[in-house]
Amino acid sequence: MRQFSQLLDGLVYTRSRNGKLDLIAAYMRTAPDPDRGWALATLTGNLDIKAVKASAIGEMIRARTDPVLYEMSRDYVGDLAETVALLWPKREDQPLEIDDATLTLSAIIDRLHSVSRAAAADTLAQMMDHLDASGRFALLKLATGGLRVGISARLAKTGFAQAFNLDVDDVEECWHALSPPYTALFDWAEGRSGRPDPAGTPFFRPFMLAHPLEADSVDLTHYAAEWKWDGIRIQIVGTGTETRLYSRAGDDISGSFPEIAQAFTAHAVLDGELLVKGELQGAEKHGGSAASFNALQQRLGRKAVTARMMADYPAFVRLYDILLHADEDLRPLPWEQRRPRLETLVPTLNPDRFDISALITAPDFETLADIRAGARDAAIEGVMLKRRDSPYVAGRKAALWYKWKRDPLTADCVMMYAQRGHGKRSSFYSDYTFGCWTEEGELLPVGKAYSGFTDEELKWLDRFVRTNTVNRFGPVREVEKTLVLEVAFDSIHDSKRHKSGLAMRFPRIARIRRDKPAAEADTVEGLRQLIS
Repeated sequence: MRQFSQLLDGLVYTRSRNGKLDLIAAYMRTAPDPDRGWALATLTGNLDIKAVKASAIGEMIRARTDPVLYEMSRDYVGDLAETVALLWPKREDQPLEIDDATLTLSAIIDRLHSVSRAAAADTLAQMMDHLDASGRFALLKLATGGLRVGISARLAKTGFAQAFNLDVDDVEECWHALSPPYTALFDWAEGRSGRPDPAGTPFFRPFMLAHPLEADSVDLTHYAAEWKWDGIRIQIVGTGTETRLYSRAGDDISGSFPEIAQAFTAHAVLDGELLVKGELQGAEKHGGSAASFNALQQRLGRKAVTARMMADYPAFVRLYDILLHADEDLRPLPWEQRRPRLETLVPTLNPDRFDISALITAPDFETLADIRAGARDAAIEGVMLKRRDSPYVAGRKAALWYKWKRDPLTADCVMMYAQRGHGKRSSFYSDYTFGCWTEEGELLPVGKAYSGFTDEELKWLDRFVRTNTVNRFGPVREVEKTLVLEVAFDSIHDSKRHKSGLAMRFPRIARIRRDKPAAEADTVEGLRQLIS
């Protein structure tokens, strides 16, 4: 357990991507089996311990220390596991030898998997009494499943691949045919066997990604243009008998959208955009109607969905590309040959669940720019430019695909509330809720942002929050309504979840408007005029 806790500590305090990769790679090379397999499952989000709930951990620490001290410490630290690990009292009879052989990573996971929910808190407490603060932190992160150590599943897989000089895309292609603690994966990595064969299973293939367009123009004789729709990119993998849906990160989201998986019976692998049906103004003229991202958001992250949810927010996929058809791998073919294959397949699919993204007809780049500028009235993020002779290759390859997102909208908003961040920002108030004025002079929240500012600006904003707090609600501080933030966002939509009736898409702080009086900030009605 000590080696894993040291890995987590290192990941928390290492800011550079390469530094994190080095830490993961070193751990994977040196940790014993099956500990390293369970660690890889934890880092990639594939460890699910159902018995331990965050509320039970809170009850445990309140019973062992001053509840007021705990609440104040939690407010300051901002992270449950870190707070409890540091406050946990040492027992008088606690053994001097910490982290004994019974508390290996694999032994701890076996105990947590087998314990009942009623006995989980006592079991967890017994183990914490035999660990130091670093070990307690790692244990609580394992138990709750919320690592928050600044890495993604893809980064963890990249670190594993780096440890053994493998191609991370080869790791991705066999990943979903495996299960923790990934014995076959380590056997392959260390040369004891060949790569695990995922044949016959609906496994994930890495996506082809695009670079932002930075050039003034591209030659449309070499590039095809199509709309970049405002949903989430997914991959549909069908074997003819089983279908799975994967997010761009390779997460299996089939359970969140069962109607899509059930409707797809083809033996093929397709790339597309998951959307919700709707009638946004102007969408039809761009190749098909779709609802705003806010509608799709009602379905995201749900492990189970009700029939009512599926009826209220009916999902479908707007298809972009075809990777495989039956047993034929189409990825090496140029886009201009794959596109007709996709156009031939789409009419055979369920039309309620699948359609095809329309190509944009434009004689030159200037005309395309005009068409893009007029696309804000639909569920569209911008334009994709795909080189006609490009194969479908994993990752971002120069000069093959470009994304040309529409220019962001901006609004001047007033900071209303602030909350501490997580990880390296846990000591700073870095999450800001901001609002705009109603006609009656009331300030209503319209969004929340935690990015877009520099480290120096973060320090200034943190000081502003601390010196201008007027009220506290647990970890949230209400501030004087005097600071204007210029907020950039991709689009804005109606929302029943917010008092203002509005929800921003991808809000971020563009700049701090210390020069502008709060009374001159924008209005809710003004934002409403920007709804797509």
